[in-house]
Amino acid sequence: ENIFFKYNSNSKNIIKGVNLELFKGENIGIIGKTGSGKSTLIDIFLGLINPSKGKVLVDGIDIFDKYNPENLEKWQNIITYVPQDVFLTDKSFMENIAYGIPYEFINLKEVIRCSKIASIHEFIKSTKNGYKTFVGERGIKLSGGQIQRIGIARALYKKSKIIVFDEATSALDNNT
Repeated sequence: ENIFFKYNSNSKNIIKGVNLELFKGENIGIIGKTGSGKSTLIDIFLGLINPSKGKVLVDGIDIFDKYNPENLEKWQNIITYVPQDVFLTDKSFMENIAYGIPYEFINLKEVIRCSKIASIHEFIKSTKNGYKTFVGERGIKLSGGQIQRIGIARALYKKSKIIVFDEATSALDNNT
């Protein structure tokens, strides 16, 4: 609601008077020129940075209300962010998709389900050890598109209510 943002008091506003109303189930895209504030707007939406002016309301509740800091935590707990450059650890496909889950608690059936949706299952299956195959440091053994598909599978595995893609499909072909 009427979002403005500038990096410091001496700079000009990067975002000026933005008003958006989003509804559950919608898919939206934010497009614009390089440097137009798209990533900054996403950072505000994710709750990573406060707007200089204006409010981010979720069901009428201000996520940046300084008297109710739990609002921001609740908001961030229902969002998954998929960046353009997905971070992978030198662990298995399974562990990278279920990132942050202790190995013994990973649900392989759910990993496979998410991998199928993200169109990476067939590739993983074709590797020497399948879902237990190590991806190499930062996914060195994989293409950009394969890395992005793992990031998408990871977001699906988390079962968030909201998934934010920041050019997370830039290395994928149109059909994928």
